[in-house]
Amino acid sequence: MNRNTQRWKYIISDFLAASVAWLLLNWLRYEELAIYEGFDTLGEYLSFHQVWKGQLFVPFFWLILYYFSGYYNKPFGKSRLTELFSTLVTVLIGVILLFFTIILNDLPRSYEIYYELFFALFGLQFVLTYIPRLLLTLEGIRKIKKREWALEVLVIGTGKKAFGIAESLYSLGYTVVGFIDDEMGDFACVEKEKIRGRLSDLSAIMKEIHVDELILAPEVKNNEHFLSIVYSLYVYNLPIKVIADDASGLSRVNIKAIQGVPLTDLTENNLSESERNIKFVFDKVISAIMLVLLSPLFIYIAFRVKKDSTGPVFFKQERIGYLGKPFTIYKFRTMYTGAEGEGPLLSTVNDKRITPFGQIMRKYRLDELPQFWNVLKGDMALVGPRPEQKYFIDLIVKKAPYYYLLHNVRPGITSLGMVKYGYAANVEQMIERLHYDILYYENMSLILDTTILIYTIKTVITGKGI
Repeated sequence: MNRNTQRWKYIISDFLAASVAWLLLNWLRYEELAIYEGFDTLGEYLSFHQVWKGQLFVPFFWLILYYFSGYYNKPFGKSRLTELFSTLVTVLIGVILLFFTIILNDLPRSYEIYYELFFALFGLQFVLTYIPRLLLTLEGIRKIKKREWALEVLVIGTGKKAFGIAESLYSLGYTVVGFIDDEMGDFACVEKEKIRGRLSDLSAIMKEIHVDELILAPEVKNNEHFLSIVYSLYVYNLPIKVIADDASGLSRVNIKAIQGVPLTDLTENNLSESERNIKFVFDKVISAIMLVLLSPLFIYIAFRVKKDSTGPVFFKQERIGYLGKPFTIYKFRTMYTGAEGEGPLLSTVNDKRITPFGQIMRKYRLDELPQFWNVLKGDMALVGPRPEQKYFIDLIVKKAPYYYLLHNVRPGITSLGMVKYGYAANVEQMIERLHYDILYYENMSLILDTTILIYTIKTVITGKGI
């Protein structure tokens, strides 16, 4: 099941649909407008420089709009009803934008022609876009049901609930690669040969088989044991779906039903696909602008760092980022060279390892500015949980296993934890600050990001948190 291939099918289909729709609209514009403005033939009109430039530009405009709508993020598992409304709304927005930027420049014999052109473009764009999309989606559904494409899931549990969910998912085209004994002592309802092992063996099992999703379906006896299982699964950085029922305590949360199978994804936040794409592009554009605008400040800081103490201008360190992958983070050096010679160590308020100018940079968060480069590279975002070293993550997860949830989003230059709590001097304080990062994760939105950025600017200007 190749996601990129399916995604490109949608992209090419949308591009061709937009090209044909705009060509047909130009035909209508010729009949209603251009024929009265001195153009003798349709070919002459279509070869006019403004017209053929529009023929090239408009299809790419639609692809950009569809990208920001989040349509291409998940090429599989699309809902036909959701796809209908998504296409309808996006096309309406696009037609309005094109109407006021291009079509309104035409001078018709009657204003009623404007209505004709608007609804013609809307109808052409919607029909020519939606029908191929629907056909591709139906083809995908057919292949899933025929098991030509299938998500491979591992079910945690071996009781009646696990057996029932496996039967339901198999009938919908999923491949159940096995079951894991949840060590609750329940009678197994699944065939013994399909049980891959016990929960304590899961780490080794995950290295042997390919799994797309984890389905948690234990016969819950107590909430504490249920949560311990959930926490143990975060380390795999996979979607963790749980049956939402009274036994699991999740019957009142928002669920995503897969054709009647009530499941909730414990690793999913509420940031929409559209917001994800807007955030990603916005972060890169702002970072590129800031790197250019702040270049004089960068030069000044580099001069002060070198003057303050011997050593490199930049401090580089490996941190753990998106999906648990390591990356190199960049900062202006605020400590004396060799300050971490004895291994990872958190800084304190009166840390003697920090240089005089380093104290100033930390107060105003100026040492974080080189991380705009990390954002431009795609390692980080402007706003997100702060990335930590693996050494400290291993200590944190012993007390707060849900920390692994933060690996589902890109770490940020600034975060709710940084503006509300600030720097942490020990693991206990890191766990306290973690509560703010989890709060951010559960309530992610562009509005919240904007709020955090405003408070960060306040911190930079005043040298104080909130």
